[in-house]
Amino acid sequence: MRGTDDVDGCGDGVPELGTAVRDTVRDRVGRVVGHQGPCLRVRPLGGGREWDADPRDVRPLSQDELLSALLAEVNARSRQGRGTGQDVSSR
Repeated sequence: MRGTDDVDGCGDGVPELGTAVRDTVRDRVGRVVGHQGPCLRVRPLGGGREWDADPRDVRPLSQDELLSALLAEVNARSRQGRGTGQDVSSR
């Protein structure tokens, strides 16, 4: 995995696609899903609306941070009644 130090557009220093990152400006976590011009496209770990992030403002998550963020997403879904694996549709 590459770091984020030597940023010039989308060249060296930009996180690879699929890398879990923290956007330090927005204090959000997500996965890099693309590059659009000089910006990264980042999607929340649990899915949702993508946002643009400056490569200089993101850093890869450690394994501990990734696990914590994924667990928080699972907990949030369970509080909302989603992601339980139960079919709640009417029969």
